[in-house]
Formats: sequence, C-alpha cells, structure tokens
Amino acid sequence: MLQINPVEIIAGYRQGYFLMDNGEGLGWYSSQSRTLMPLDEQFRYPRSLRRYLNQNRFTPAINRDFVGVVNGCANRESTWISGELKDIYLALYQAGWAYSYETWQGDQLAGGILGLVIGGVFIGESMFFNIPEGSKVAMVKLVEHLRSQQFLLFDVQIMNPHLARFGAYTISEKEYQHQLQQALQLQRRL
Repeated sequence: MLQINPVEIIAGYRQGYFLMDNGEGLGWYSSQSRTLMPLDEQFRYPRSLRRYLNQNRFTPAINRDFVGVVNGCANRESTWISGELKDIYLALYQAGWAYSYETWQGDQLAGGILGLVIGGVFIGESMFFNIPEGSKVAMVKLVEHLRSQQFLLFDVQIMNPHLARFGAYTISEKEYQHQLQQALQLQRRL
C-alpha cells in the first residue's frame, strides 16, 4: 500500500519543487526558470474566446468533480500523471491542499485545471478539456477568481505555447524563490 504524507509533499512544494513522473518513476523537479501566469493586466486571452465568455456557455465550479479533472488531465497519449501521482493528488485533495477549478456545460464537465493552494500561491499542475474551449474558459475564470481572492502567484511551472497565449512569462529560480516565500506568508482560500 502506497504511503502518502501530505505534509511532506507540501513541504517539497513550499521549497519550490514539483512532482512529476517522467516515465522512469515519480520524482521531485525544479528548473533554472519558472513560468508564472500573470494575475494583473498582463494576463490576456485569445480574442476568439471572448464570444464564449460573453455568452456564458460554461459555468465555473470548484471541486465539483475533482476526480474527473484528475482523470481528464491524466487521460492523454503522453502524460506525466501516473497512477501513483493520481493517488497523491487525491490524498492532497482530502487533506485540503489540492483543488480542481472546472467549467461545466449543463451536467457535462467541459474542462478543468488541477492545482494546489499553499498560502497565496496557486500551483497549476495540469489542465484538460472535454468540450472545445472548456479549459481556456477555466483559465480565464480561475485568474479572475485568484485576483478576487488576492493571490500573489499563479505558478504554471513550465512554459508551453498554450500558456504563452495567456501571457505566461518566465522568471529566474532566484526571483521565483523570492516571490514564492512572500506568497507563502499569506493565507488564501480558493
């Protein structure tokens, strides 16, 4: 039986590490630069998404289907979310650290973002969609929500073209550690 200690796992994230299964087993990772999603006016989204937002095609929710979001994030041809990591996310969810920020279309889970909340930082672990634009709307609504709750950081870990479209940017590990320590001093709730 896998023994998971949420306190030890959160301690690793507090130091700036993140968990990933690179196909050779689960391990802690860090990088020389870190990618953040802006929580200010630098955040942007594709113009084509405005129509979906204006028409309220999706309803946001938090933790309505946490397991569905984890499974959606892991259900890819190439994924770094192993069965062991899914179990860890579930344990972190049960301990009050992990969250899913979701979009729904009626009774169907349209998309979602899996992440951890530690102090004033939201650490985005993964995202997925079942309905086109579902995860993009979740991103916009999550940023709005994090702003309203006065979070300091939205850590998305590693840059990719999808995140860049929303204004994601990289900072040095040293600057990340400085900002992380400031954000950890806060007490925020998703």
